[in-house]
Amino acid sequence: MNKSYLKIYNNLVNLTTNKKLYANLNEQDTFSDRLTLFLFHFAFLLKNLKDKENKKTLQELYDFNFRQIELSIREIGYGDQSINKKMKDYINLFHSIVSDIHFWSSDDFKEKEKKISKFLINFGNIAELTNYFNEFDDFLSKKTLNSYLKSVSNQ
Repeated sequence: MNKSYLKIYNNLVNLTTNKKLYANLNEQDTFSDRLTLFLFHFAFLLKNLKDKENKKTLQELYDFNFRQIELSIREIGYGDQSINKKMKDYINLFHSIVSDIHFWSSDDFKEKEKKISKFLINFGNIAELTNYFNEFDDFLSKKTLNSYLKSVSNQ
């Protein structure tokens, strides 16, 4: 296991547990809500750091993160068959998010809100989340993968 991957994973978890993200939740947050926010953070990270030179490292990071998610699902108490189905669902969700945010920088604000609300239906104020992910995307665009692997810092 690469310790820098664990640092990145833990940093994404910390960003996902930011209480401000859940301020306008329509109901009690669920594991699925938290995981969807994690997947958004991870998707933005991969979107901003991908290039040919980083391909192998990002694939390893992808594999590591999904192994960690699987372990979290096991800790919740799901059985082996349920875990396989859940993992397939979450991987498909992640790839849908990646696909939707691919042109994030060129989308207008309303289009971004539409994309976020498609995945985060329990959240009340999508505009705040859209602003948050605009800022997060901007923050990531100024970083390199190397800066994350050497020293991961919170936004």
